[in-house]
Amino acid sequence: MKITIGLSLSLTGEYSPMGRQAEIAIRLFIADANASGALRVAGERCEFALECHDDASDPVRCADIYRALCADRRADVIFGPYSNRLTRAASGIVEQSGRVFVNHGGAGDELYDRGYEMIVGVLSPASDYLRGFVRLLTQLKLWRKRVAIVASKSPFARAVASGFERAADERAARRRGVRVRVKWNGAFDPASTPARLFPALARNRVNALASAGSYEHDVAVMRAVAASHLNIPVLGCVAAGVRRFASDLGELAEGIVGPSQWEDSIEIAPALGPTPAEFARRMVTAGAGDSPDYPAAQIYAAGLLTAAALAGAGRCDDAMLRDAFSNLQTTTMFGDFSIDRVTGRQLGHQMLLVQWHRGRKVIIAPESHDDSSSLNFPSGLRLLLAGIEMLRLSRRDDSRESLGDAESEESDLDNDERNHD
Repeated sequence: MKITIGLSLSLTGEYSPMGRQAEIAIRLFIADANASGALRVAGERCEFALECHDDASDPVRCADIYRALCADRRADVIFGPYSNRLTRAASGIVEQSGRVFVNHGGAGDELYDRGYEMIVGVLSPASDYLRGFVRLLTQLKLWRKRVAIVASKSPFARAVASGFERAADERAARRRGVRVRVKWNGAFDPASTPARLFPALARNRVNALASAGSYEHDVAVMRAVAASHLNIPVLGCVAAGVRRFASDLGELAEGIVGPSQWEDSIEIAPALGPTPAEFARRMVTAGAGDSPDYPAAQIYAAGLLTAAALAGAGRCDDAMLRDAFSNLQTTTMFGDFSIDRVTGRQLGHQMLLVQWHRGRKVIIAPESHDDSSSLNFPSGLRLLLAGIEMLRLSRRDDSRESLGDAESEESDLDNDERNHD
């Protein structure tokens, strides 16, 4: 019996660096699963097949592909595309067709707020991305943490920024001096934006800044801020979780913090599939080049989880498969898995916080709910706190500020330029 996984991936276009990694990973999963012969549905041995189309990073083309996949049921299980933008284009089509939609590539919170009944989230939603950055700020030895958030207007960026602001407004963060002082909402143009934004950062004495948007948005923000005379000691952005971030920024990447869905240095004893290190080695052998990024791990984990759900369902029926996903609580090399039964939102997986240190990413904030202690991470928090040069605290000793000092009012800079997410 063959079970066909159908999807589109961005093999060309804007998202192709991640799309090509994802394609290698899903083909590797299918080869591994078929070689093991372990998948059995209702006692019958099954093998996976793949129907993968290039959406060229185009939402219109992506939507057409998913209409075709759903119209004649060419695929038994539907996987989503890579990127939040394309996942939005595909998810409604698959939902209207009554098919299970395994979402390995779209992190937008709005996907789980639309009342969809068949979506299954594999990765942590966008609103969780920078919560770890806020927790990190609470531990820094600065009397006041005056924070800026620079976000584009894409739904993904808005969700990241909203989650960041909610975390900063929690009692524990406010008690430790975390305050959002500047908010920039819109596209970041290196030629014109600093003239409007940087005076507000200086006026509000911002000492921590986070950026949320497309990869290009984050790189532009970090390059401009790190190269400026603002001397903001703590910088973070979503793009810092991607491997090519350091090569694109060079020395300016040093010390920058970012969220990551997955790292191959995580030590996990998964219930399903290979360890992170084993998976990374297999990906390199399969032609991925250097160590893979998280999109590859997400789609391979989606394959493992789908195999487990199919075995639990006992047949390739969409309603029964969705119910089996709801009952599934397990661990892959991507981390813990469990979803909200109603919305399909991922609950088990936890984000990591990484920092670039001498050209490599170091995990500095694991957030695991694994009670068996099977998750072990290298502690890197000292890297952020060590060294006067990295934090440049000698320029501003906030611990000497008076408790009675008046804090600057928040600046909310709203830029209406369109951000092409």
